[in-house]
Amino acid sequence: MINTDHEGSIVSVAVFGEFTLADYHEFEELVRYKLKFEGPVSLFFDLRQMASFTLDVAWEEIRFSRQHAHDFRRIAVLTGSQWVSWTAWLSQLFVEADVRVFEEEAEARAWLAEIQ
Repeated sequence: MINTDHEGSIVSVAVFGEFTLADYHEFEELVRYKLKFEGPVSLFFDLRQMASFTLDVAWEEIRFSRQHAHDFRRIAVLTGSQWVSWTAWLSQLFVEADVRVFEEEAEARAWLAEIQ
């Protein structure tokens, strides 16, 4: 399950439990809307409560990232998991955005706000 929100040019996503393809499509829809009407966005992913994700989500993330490689300014990933940190680093291969992993939410949000 996910919770999405947006303020200015920042799209926020919090994942709870399993991250499914339906959840990812909800995220994609919001991002496409913001890109169409407002241009490039920054992303904030709170993955501290994510238990797992499905393989089709991983594939869709690669596809979506490649399709929108130039549409993201910054991507902040909030997690305490070394595995999620590694996958966030790997995603930098597909986008031109600056991707950083944080353990503290305030620090991640401050970093995103620097370019607002």
